[in-house]
Amino acid sequence: MNDLLVALGLVFVIEGLLWGLAPKTAVNLLEAASQMPERTLSLYGWVAVIVGVVIVWFVRG
Repeated sequence: MNDLLVALGLVFVIEGLLWGLAPKTAVNLLEAASQMPERTLSLYGWVAVIVGVVIVWFVRG
């Protein structure tokens, strides 16, 4: 459970850094994402999930 909370905290840190340091870039990214087809966004989402699982797998063994 501690690992899950740490991971959630890191997600907030990374997201917060994007919005805190480069809000205009974040808005531009959201606008670009809103123009992409749903299928492409879904594909990128699943790729991110797989990459995340692989990273955790390598780190945690």
